[in-house]
Amino acid sequence: MTLFAIFLATCAVPAAAGILFKPGPWYRDLDKPDWTPPNRLFPVIWATLYTLMSLAAARIALQADNDPALALWGLQITISTLWSAVFFGQHRILAGAVIIALLWMSVLATTVAFARLDALAAGMMVPYLAWGTFALALNISVWRRNRNRAGMPASS
Repeated sequence: MTLFAIFLATCAVPAAAGILFKPGPWYRDLDKPDWTPPNRLFPVIWATLYTLMSLAAARIALQADNDPALALWGLQITISTLWSAVFFGQHRILAGAVIIALLWMSVLATTVAFARLDALAAGMMVPYLAWGTFALALNISVWRRNRNRAGMPASS
């Protein structure tokens, strides 16, 4: 349980970025696709994903030869932390999509590395990979719908 708590506490870093850089009026006024989830679902989704990825990492921490897998887990947490600041903080929609693409690749690499050590831990990462796929599609759709709007940063 201690390992789980440590990994969950690590997830507080990207969660804090999400709290610091909130959607606000800028995001509310963007043209978004009909399949955009309501804002109230995002904290539920992320709490679930953080719990699963922390449980998975705690399982991997008990395995031998786990250094590459845990390094990849740390990488995906680091990349995840960047997105809110770039997308919501700087209003850089396209840069946000690039970050999610990098995040997706790091989550995939983490999942593959976990699968080599523990199938259940890898399975716990699959919802995160699915969410990353959805989030990337959503981010790209928002960028495409808003890239020519007045008042958008030049490199949105």
